[in-house]
Amino acid sequence: MTTVTQTLSGLEQPTATLHLHGSSPPRTPKVQPAPAADGSKSDEPVEGVGYPGPDYKYKRFLPSFDQEYKLPPLEPFEHVDPGHAALSHANPRAFLEGATVNPLTPKFGSEVSGIQLSALTNEQRSQLGLYVAQRGVVVFRDQDFVDQSPEWQLRDWGSFWGRLHIHPTSGQPKEFPEIHLVYKDAKPGSGFFNYKSNSVTTTGWHSDVTYEEQPPGLTTLFLYGSPGTGGDTAYVSQVEAYNRLSPSFQAYLETLQVVHSGVEQANFSRAGNRGGVVKREPVENVHPLVRRHPVTGQKALFVNKQFSRRIVGLKAEESDAILNLL
Repeated sequence: MTTVTQTLSGLEQPTATLHLHGSSPPRTPKVQPAPAADGSKSDEPVEGVGYPGPDYKYKRFLPSFDQEYKLPPLEPFEHVDPGHAALSHANPRAFLEGATVNPLTPKFGSEVSGIQLSALTNEQRSQLGLYVAQRGVVVFRDQDFVDQSPEWQLRDWGSFWGRLHIHPTSGQPKEFPEIHLVYKDAKPGSGFFNYKSNSVTTTGWHSDVTYEEQPPGLTTLFLYGSPGTGGDTAYVSQVEAYNRLSPSFQAYLETLQVVHSGVEQANFSRAGNRGGVVKREPVENVHPLVRRHPVTGQKALFVNKQFSRRIVGLKAEESDAILNLL
């Protein structure tokens, strides 16, 4: 299964594809050593119950952590969403001919079978970009995506959508820092997210790295492997969330800007969590609370609990009340 999602925004955005992020030359990070039985450090990652063994097919994509791997600040760049090109096509959904398409909800999300993403031409990819912008999330069944070469995944597929992005604090495959891993095994602390122990839920909503000046515009999320049961990945439409608000409240929200911060995420890693890496120094950026998609023109809320800190110009209680509501 491969899922393609579009982040709605008011600016032309870079893309974070394949939960792939980045464009710096790969280095060879060191695998985080694990405690041996006698309490010393071994040179190999822990293997055994809940950890992929030496014959694991996708072992080269397991997370590694290099404390010395550092990246410079991101530089702004110009980007045009490839979905723009499909607006002038006579049939913008021609790439779906012969496919089976099922809407997941009336306004948000579709499931497609009968298409291989790896076989799409560039024209069909631009049509896909427009379709994902319109539907928000599109799930493609029975894909050969994970068995394509990572060079193709990154340099051909990923780079078609824009500049790739390396996540500043997450683990990465040794050879491919652009691949942003969502990974968990049976070892304590291996999870991607930090859930509060005093919370009744492990559900956490977020939108990827919104603290960047140019946050991700499109993500391809694909599955190397998963257990038979476990937590689901869910999606919510920030377009529909905006549309359900009263017109007067919508109008007020459109006047507001929000500070998005990566500082807390970096500090969490510096405290020794998630491998303890900070590859790029954290940033804060201000974004409109309501953003407009550059291809469809749809308005969407642009806030999330993980990175949205405060509304510019409001008192703390006012800002907290609005952000908690949204």
